[in-house]
Amino acid sequence: MISTARRILPLPLLLTIAGTLGGCAAVPMATPQESAIGKRFEPPPADKGAIYLYREGLLGAAAPVNVTVGGGLNIALGPDTWIRLEGDPGPLEVRCAGDSGVGRRVDVAPGETRYVEVAYRIGLITPGCSVAEVSPNQGQSAVSHGKRALAGGTPQ
Repeated sequence: MISTARRILPLPLLLTIAGTLGGCAAVPMATPQESAIGKRFEPPPADKGAIYLYREGLLGAAAPVNVTVGGGLNIALGPDTWIRLEGDPGPLEVRCAGDSGVGRRVDVAPGETRYVEVAYRIGLITPGCSVAEVSPNQGQSAVSHGKRALAGGTPQ
């Protein structure tokens, strides 16, 4: 006779499992065609710069990670999503929304493309996020496996 023992899971673990299985964060998504264009990794015009922001993995799948770019553009990234932004070259501040101490300054030169990972992090009291610039190889690999989100407008 095979018996099974009953196990009681701690509440934080149950909430994490429910968040992962309960559905994914809803963010505005681009069409598959727009996503394919972004995955070509074409350089921006010579007088512009480009930045890819991406979120990889399923941790915190039920909630988007919200970031602000340049102090004014608000972006929500769900699991395995990314966006590409093009604009004037120079320093660009990427910050976790609601977490004023977490961010990164990214210097984008003319004709250059940079890659930034935005990650969901489990905090002691509330969840948060982290921002890290990564190599082109790492960034392109993550973007290649993700889906393109929209950042308040049409994709570049």
